[in-house]
Amino acid sequence: MRALLIAVMIVTGLIFVSNQVADVAWGMSGRPPVVGTPAADFSLTDLNGHTHSLSQYRGKVVLVNFWATWCKPCTTEMPAMQATYDRLRDKGFVVLAVNELEDEAKVRDHIRAYGHTFPVLLDRDNHVANQFGVFGLPVSVFIDEFGVVREYLKGGLLTEQKIHEVVSRIQAAGELKAASAR
Repeated sequence: MRALLIAVMIVTGLIFVSNQVADVAWGMSGRPPVVGTPAADFSLTDLNGHTHSLSQYRGKVVLVNFWATWCKPCTTEMPAMQATYDRLRDKGFVVLAVNELEDEAKVRDHIRAYGHTFPVLLDRDNHVANQFGVFGLPVSVFIDEFGVVREYLKGGLLTEQKIHEVVSRIQAAGELKAASAR
């Protein structure tokens, strides 16, 4: 009887501990931003030591892409991000690639090897990823000229066509807003 009581106490303790661990794990990430609401501002440092804040890109359509070098879908979609960035950056489009928790040297080597030229920001403490509800990679957030979230894509693979379609739709809506405000 005593052994049964001890076993029940151990199992109860394990269930309690596992629930606590699960609560912590789920609590690490905030909720994804709601489409149509303002994006939370942030400031992160790039690979050259320059600080970028989301608010400094007001007036432009911004793709905030959360990624890591070990994430195959992340690295697979980066050439499409680069090609679209090259084609649209003079038309008010910005890519901010936010790397999560990786060693700066590893990130730098990866970016250099693939020749990416868009800003790569280091989220060293995962604060910004948590702010944007990132749980799993990749996550892409499209933000309009006014700082409002227009699309939140979790997983999947960005293609040049997909990025161009979303950016065109956002820019067209922005032009309509500007025209109606006159």
